[in-house]
Amino acid sequence: MSSRNKMHRMTGLCVAAAAAIALLQSGAARAEPLGYAAASNHPAFLFGQIAREPEPADEVQTPAIPARLQRHVVDYPTREAAGTIVVDTPNTYLYYVLGGGKAIRYGIGVGREGFTWSGVKAIERKSEWPDWIPPTEMLQRQPYLPRFMAGGPGNPLGARAMYIGGTVYRIHGTNAPTTIGKQVSSGCIRMTNEDVIDLYARVNVGTKVVVLPMHPTQTVASQDRFVPRTTVSTAANAARAHGVY
Repeated sequence: MSSRNKMHRMTGLCVAAAAAIALLQSGAARAEPLGYAAASNHPAFLFGQIAREPEPADEVQTPAIPARLQRHVVDYPTREAAGTIVVDTPNTYLYYVLGGGKAIRYGIGVGREGFTWSGVKAIERKSEWPDWIPPTEMLQRQPYLPRFMAGGPGNPLGARAMYIGGTVYRIHGTNAPTTIGKQVSSGCIRMTNEDVIDLYARVNVGTKVVVLPMHPTQTVASQDRFVPRTTVSTAANAARAHGVY
């Protein structure tokens, strides 16, 4: 090969190399840092520090609360004073009376057959993220229940609890929103966590609570006349310490 040809070849190689270097440099300036995929047995996976993309089977659709059970301001003519809670047991509604013929209506879950009750009481105390200690009688019926459960998102009492004085019952949240609108509890009034947080912020200790009977033939007197004896079924009345769920 002549000296002239060698020179042309070397020049061409230099030009190609320079172009390649320039291309790499320009690409590096625009490129995003590359991530890495950890193995599925990496400790970060085991302790939940790396979230994997959900598989189609992982996607669980939570049923929406029916419109009638969602929180609304509604017309509600009543003689009860503003700030009173009225539990409409047969229709699974709780009303917070606003006055002027209006109330906030919430969907609720109520006591199952044999566990409903009625009466006029008051909120005795309030608790955020309450602990749950099932009473002995409940454990006898459902021995698989835990003996104690600390408050938190997994607790069946939910985000808030308002304890009804003179009873073992509460108005409380639930981590099972699909039970709203149903007769499912052991006498407590359950609400979605969102709704119970809303009600909790409006209610004070001493707030009047009127619980209507399941059957309209029964009557509940107004507390300003006299406080009737709270009526509960024999099974529900058996629950004592720490209340029932």
